[in-house]
Amino acid sequence: MKNTAREFMRFLMHNKLCFAGLLLIAALIFLAIFAPLLVPYSQDIANEVHLENKLLPPQAAHPFGTDEMGRDVFLRVLYGARLSFQLAFVVILISSAIGISYGLVSGYFGGVVDTVMMRLCEIFLSFPSLLLAIAIVSVLGPSLTNTAISIALSWWPWFARLIRNETVSLKSRGFVEAARAMAVSPVRILYDHILRNTIPVIIVQVSLSFGSVILTAASLSFLGLGVQSPLPEWGLMVSTGKNYFLSGWWYVTFPGIFIFITVMAFNFFGDGLRDFYDPKTRYDHARS
Repeated sequence: MKNTAREFMRFLMHNKLCFAGLLLIAALIFLAIFAPLLVPYSQDIANEVHLENKLLPPQAAHPFGTDEMGRDVFLRVLYGARLSFQLAFVVILISSAIGISYGLVSGYFGGVVDTVMMRLCEIFLSFPSLLLAIAIVSVLGPSLTNTAISIALSWWPWFARLIRNETVSLKSRGFVEAARAMAVSPVRILYDHILRNTIPVIIVQVSLSFGSVILTAASLSFLGLGVQSPLPEWGLMVSTGKNYFLSGWWYVTFPGIFIFITVMAFNFFGDGLRDFYDPKTRYDHARS
């Protein structure tokens, strides 16, 4: 473990984009956690109305300006970061749990089981994730909980297909064959010998999915199908702010910038992790 951490630190020194992504993620998490200490207008999270401060431009008291109700946009953007990270964490937790279990069973048992399970998975994959999430949340109704459910149900097939392919590759290895010869139960083989060897792949997929899930959630809220007011969600803020763009450009601009930075940071970090776990790429970085 210590050697891996040391190698990763050396890798970060060579891969500047991965290092920049990690720093941005750390900064966003810091802002999300300490938002109440950074901005004093905690009441502006809800439907508080300050018409005397309506659509004020960025200034010392309000660095990101105010919205149509006089609420501090900076505070709402920071709380939007907290909401987006929590939502993405729940979605990834649910979708990965479903997808990993599904992929392990499908890949390990093979045959008819694998064929049937993967055909079902391909049905889900035949629809774009956002379109499928829109269809599900349209049935369930717009809310924070239903947004998480709809995205999770549209995201699990990506984990399932990835883990299934890894399982098919690993189950023919010598250490798995030896475990079978010793009459080790399939459940223990799946957990001890296959799942543990797919952890690097899972870590990379989670890091790459995190930003995409946040973008999908923002898209649903922008369309009015996701998180509902007064919760300070980035996509919802952009959707509302577009109506005031000519008189309050900051309202739509700053939430949009945070969406862009967050997705970019996770993509940089995820690409870096993928390179780190690729032996050839890691060797090339070590030589350079």
